[in-house]
Amino acid sequence: MDGKKLAGEKAVEYVKEGMILGLGTGSTVYWSLLKLAEMVKKGLDIKGVPTSQNTEKLAIELGIPLVSLSSINQVDLTIDGADEVNPNFELIKGGGGALLREKMVASISQSFIIVVDETKYVTNLGEFPLPVEIVPFSWELTSKQIGALGCEPKLRSKNNTPFITDNGNYILDCYFEKIQDASKLNATLNMIPGVVENGLFVHLADTIVIGKRNGSVDILFK
Repeated sequence: MDGKKLAGEKAVEYVKEGMILGLGTGSTVYWSLLKLAEMVKKGLDIKGVPTSQNTEKLAIELGIPLVSLSSINQVDLTIDGADEVNPNFELIKGGGGALLREKMVASISQSFIIVVDETKYVTNLGEFPLPVEIVPFSWELTSKQIGALGCEPKLRSKNNTPFITDNGNYILDCYFEKIQDASKLNATLNMIPGVVENGLFVHLADTIVIGKRNGSVDILFK
């Protein structure tokens, strides 16, 4: 069974008529968007706030009505994926490069549901490299300062050139191996000049939907 598909479709059961929905980014949320599009075709009245240009493009193709983040104050429910999630409901996100917009949408969401397959549910964060979005100007300096925190930062590239986020920034993938205090690291990283945002999502998720290979789905509530 496809755990991503199971989790992505299950999360849509929490969607209600009239909601403003945060539409996450990634291969698991893809299944949420397909299911949501089916429901919209059948008459469900919702509006979506995309967290990336890719999600915006897909939502338009699927016929999901959209609203811009700048025109609202609150999102009722956001469904998004994660690269890692632990039992404390702490996440690493940003493998797809959309972490800044994802965190902006999550920060104003009444409810934040994370959809993952069982491989993403881990005891400790850090095996997946932590994405940190940084400004391109003097990025080497920012990289050195981040490296001093005990990680190995690597500039993300695509086709042998630096990967550029939807916001025109670079991403450093930072290899910590094990993150002991996600809340402290989140705050420390964001104090470094040149850091725009990092992929640690702390105190944001309230529900985790885990799709399993055996066809079952675990739902965890904070």
